[in-house]
Amino acid sequence: MTVESTAARSTARRSGTGGKGATQAAPGGDAANGRAEAGEATATGEPRKSRKPAAKASNASAKASAKASAKAPAKKAAGSAAKTSSGSTPKTASKTSSKAPSKPAPKASSKTASNAAAKNGSKAASRSTASSTAKNGSKAPAKRSTKAQATSSRTAAARPARSGGSARGTGIGAAPVEPELVQLLTPEGERVTHSEYDVDLSAEELQGLYRDMVLTRRFDAEATALQRQGELGLWASLLGQEAAQIGSGRALRPDDYVFPTYREHGVAWCRDVDPTMLLGMFRGVNNGGWDPNSNNFHLYTIVIGSQVLHAAGYAMGVAKDGADSAVVAYFGDGASSQGDVAEAFTFAAVYNAPVVFFCQNNQWAISEPTERQSRVPIYQRAQGFGFPGVRVDGNDVLACLAVTKAAVERARRGEGPMLIEAFTYRMGAHTTSDDPTRYRADDERAAWEAKDPIQRLRGYLEREELADSAFFASIDEESEEMGRHVRDAIRTMPDPDTMAMFENVYADGHALVDEERAQFAAYQASFEPESVSGVGEGK
Repeated sequence: MTVESTAARSTARRSGTGGKGATQAAPGGDAANGRAEAGEATATGEPRKSRKPAAKASNASAKASAKASAKAPAKKAAGSAAKTSSGSTPKTASKTSSKAPSKPAPKASSKTASNAAAKNGSKAASRSTASSTAKNGSKAPAKRSTKAQATSSRTAAARPARSGGSARGTGIGAAPVEPELVQLLTPEGERVTHSEYDVDLSAEELQGLYRDMVLTRRFDAEATALQRQGELGLWASLLGQEAAQIGSGRALRPDDYVFPTYREHGVAWCRDVDPTMLLGMFRGVNNGGWDPNSNNFHLYTIVIGSQVLHAAGYAMGVAKDGADSAVVAYFGDGASSQGDVAEAFTFAAVYNAPVVFFCQNNQWAISEPTERQSRVPIYQRAQGFGFPGVRVDGNDVLACLAVTKAAVERARRGEGPMLIEAFTYRMGAHTTSDDPTRYRADDERAAWEAKDPIQRLRGYLEREELADSAFFASIDEESEEMGRHVRDAIRTMPDPDTMAMFENVYADGHALVDEERAQFAAYQASFEPESVSGVGEGK
């Protein structure tokens, strides 16, 4: 075995064009064909039968004399090389023949000569094939590389883009994909137009939207602080999502019905629900506290996604009653992975229900980013169910108002459901029991702070001189009053009955529940201060 043939075989193995391993893995490859055509000996010592002309050359050489058998391998190798790689036969054959033995072999019988010729032909063919592969190897990998790149490009083009507008969901080495969304107010507070959605608001209406967002944010901040002080068991903040909730909430009529999750504090404000009622539920002293039918605002739903199915059924009933009102179901990007949401989409589409599905995509389902839940933007899912979907800038209160207003009007006209994806960001934790610093970077939050919905609208009001300093000062003062009202209300609420959770578990009681009740009562009693006689006497 020469250095050239060894190098050629190594090249063939790396490039996938030949070698022992490649031949075994792909018997139909070029190297395998070259060996068969050259009459490679089998395990029994007999040459392989071939339908190629090389087999005839092998038989002819077996009948030749010792001198002819020395020349025969070169001829067979040339034939093999001609079939293994086109266009290089003469050069390869000459090289192979020059390396063939020059001395004539001793005379032997026909059978012996046949075996010897077969063996010599196999070796010569191997050298010839290796040399041919070495010459053509430089071309073959280039062709294969080009094919691989083309295949990779086609695969990448066919792969759907992931939702989101950050580099987090675009894959390694890919440029960030900016989301296509409806926007009427830029992050800098500049007014822009959209071909399909727009609103024409007075200065008083714009000031009203600003007031709603500021007071909602203050209420939310106060509730978070109260939870940290032990006044609430839990709180789900809406920080950063004020525009999505206020814009959509103000687009509704009083006769429209809303099905919220547990974070729609801004929508509750728009439906005239007393904010202290929300605190009572998270304190554990009531199950909501407000009458859903008095405000057409359903109780908060803690079970993820179930309210969307309720909204679809309620909308089907509205349609059967012949009313022209609309139903709105709020849910998050995490809930979009729930089966209840998919079922709600199906029923709403089939029955043409007058419902608007409003998804607040705040980028994180607790610690799970959106791109791990959906391979396409959430609003595009509506296409698969047969109704339209649209993505709106969730930090633009004007765009959220315009899109939601168009969607509910469409539903009232009997045109069926619609999906709105409000592309926003959860600035705070999922709830007060969550620590977002464990799964997301600070620079991501900082990038979204530049898109703050309140500062965006304030910049527009100031630039267009639609509000003066006296207006903003009055809103700040009202915000402080809101904080005092919330603090006073929560501190006058009764403490929750800690033993109430054991009631109504079983209709007739249960021994295990009774045992757990007794254990918990003893645990609570361990925190009561012990009375010490004589303390304070004579002092």
